[in-house]
Amino acid sequence: MTLSSIILLWKEEVPIKLVLLGDVGAGKSSLVLRFVKGQFVEFQESTIGAAFFSQTLAVNDATVKFEIWDTAGQERYHSLAPMYYRGAAAAIIVYDITNQEAQAYAQEHGLFFMETSAKTAANVNDVFYEIAKRLPRVQPVQNSAGMVLMDRPAERVASTSCCS
Repeated sequence: MTLSSIILLWKEEVPIKLVLLGDVGAGKSSLVLRFVKGQFVEFQESTIGAAFFSQTLAVNDATVKFEIWDTAGQERYHSLAPMYYRGAAAAIIVYDITNQEAQAYAQEHGLFFMETSAKTAANVNDVFYEIAKRLPRVQPVQNSAGMVLMDRPAERVASTSCCS
């Protein structure tokens, strides 16, 4: 095999910010741990503030890098939620399956709905794969011109001392 017969395709990762939202104890951390690490912890401690995970997934002809924010479900952390979901391309709302109204709400509002189980791993990878497929392919801007801050030397200011 010669070098000329090898074709390398370099695909840039598309970063996708995704946030997990839901009540305390709903299984947000369990879902993300199953997806990222393939693990299930029976007695998962509550998330304090938020936790960050990342996972890369090949979807069709693209590579998606999920930047996942697992938010705390406790009421005292609700004021922090906008900080984590601002700029997110997608959100997964995790809830207890005994909440019968959730599927009806999703259908009524045209939302994507998929039942998952972090315990059995049922549909866990599928939900993330489906989200990646449904998101528009927005490539990062190459060599984007941003604001340039100039570091100017500080002007000398005569200082006086009140006590010499």
